[in-house]
Amino acid sequence: MKISKGKRLLILGVLLVVIDQIIKVLVKTNMSIGESIHVFGDWFQIYFIENEGMAFGLKFGGTVGKFLLSLFRILFFGFLVYWISRLLKNCTTPTGVVVGLTMITAGALGNIIDCLFYGLIWDYAPFMFGRVVDMFYFPIIDTTFPDWMPLVGGNPFRFFAPVFNFADSCVTCGAIYLIFFQWRFFTREDKV
Repeated sequence: MKISKGKRLLILGVLLVVIDQIIKVLVKTNMSIGESIHVFGDWFQIYFIENEGMAFGLKFGGTVGKFLLSLFRILFFGFLVYWISRLLKNCTTPTGVVVGLTMITAGALGNIIDCLFYGLIWDYAPFMFGRVVDMFYFPIIDTTFPDWMPLVGGNPFRFFAPVFNFADSCVTCGAIYLIFFQWRFFTREDKV
């Protein structure tokens, strides 16, 4: 029995979301906020934080902003699902395009689940106001500028400071894949 491309993409998307949620629940139930486990020395750590906003912890507009951010995430997810379903109906759509978009969609859903339900599950916030669990930390360069350097002397310098999660990785890897390997699809002009 042959599995359709759509079903294979659905399996991929569900698998990515399940992996994301398993990692997040394990971190949330076994670590305290701010706790760190050094995996490869100081270079790679499991560092548990919760992000109330969007990428890089950016926030806007307090409660209204959080609600709008959650609503935007849901609408964006819906748009991606619709777009993928439309692309699947076109037999000329490269498989790589829908795989990249599926990765982005799965990552978006993983973080939406946190926002919608984690506040309710762990009893700290109402529906749509949960925090996203982040845990991967790669402080590749973590040093302090020498005191003799003008303007920055004595200040810490981290080359890669963001803490992120598996869902963020899905979004990033899917987007990078599309940009570098599927860009021709997005720049082509279909002749009618």
